[in-house]
Amino acid sequence: MHKQNKYTVSHAPFWHDGDTISAMNINVILSALPAALFGVLTFGLPALGVLTLAVSTAMLWELAFNLISRRTITVGDFDAAVIGLFVGMMLPATTPWWVVLTGTFFAVVIGKQIYGGIGANPFNPAVIGIAVLLVAWKGFFDFDAALLNYELEFTALAPLGALKHQGVAAVGLFPLKDLAMGSQVGAIGTTFGLGIILGGFYLILRGFIRWEITLSYVGGILLTALVFNIVNPDSYAPPMFHLFTGYTLFAAFFLATENSSSPVNLIPMVIYGIMGGVMTILIRNIGYYADGTVFAILLINLINPLIDRIRPKALGKVVKNA
Repeated sequence: MHKQNKYTVSHAPFWHDGDTISAMNINVILSALPAALFGVLTFGLPALGVLTLAVSTAMLWELAFNLISRRTITVGDFDAAVIGLFVGMMLPATTPWWVVLTGTFFAVVIGKQIYGGIGANPFNPAVIGIAVLLVAWKGFFDFDAALLNYELEFTALAPLGALKHQGVAAVGLFPLKDLAMGSQVGAIGTTFGLGIILGGFYLILRGFIRWEITLSYVGGILLTALVFNIVNPDSYAPPMFHLFTGYTLFAAFFLATENSSSPVNLIPMVIYGIMGGVMTILIRNIGYYADGTVFAILLINLINPLIDRIRPKALGKVVKNA
């Protein structure tokens, strides 16, 4: 039987603001719904199928692991539902069912549960699942090719894919307003930039995510993309194009800010966010993958324990032999 030691760190009375893990996760789900629902309206029933399958299988994987390991059933805190929703939102609507199952398995079981469950995972679980799928079956993330299986006719293209193959000339095909309003091809829940921003601001105002990480990540994206664009405007897209394409906004508000895998101190949060933005653009511009967001998030998750040790020096004077 799995036992968890409990330690009393202070005496009663305790102060609690009334928030719970389940309440936080419900708010996260609600904040992601505008972008997810837009994806369903855009891509149709296949998108709804991917989202529902991802959420349900993520919860089933967690339940199965809890039962096998004889741990407390944690499905009721909706953390697995959030992970499944994020995995589904980062997939194309034509993703086969077995790919969805594989992604949620790696996200929940490998990315979260084997480390001890909620709060113990060093990497964002949803990003783990998507990274495995990207490495194993990169072809499923060719969003333009995926839409060939649709009966609906789409005139839009995947911006980052077009940029990778056609160069900066493709940027003119995507006005900034259209990108923000979702007039682009991509994953189910990451094309509607305005919806992601609104959901992210809701989480910031409610105190569920740290604005310092989001702002630093966006700053890293804009600054690095600007440097590339200034050096060679004929080869590298402008900053705002990178901000509103791919997984960028979704990462800034929902992925990089995941509590367990992100810093808790101010200076580390700034370093963490800026490095994530820088790595995203580096992978996009000089790397193999059209969108480097997933791997950039994993890299900053990896260095998070190291940079979170950076703290301001305490005020005062050391007294010898005190």
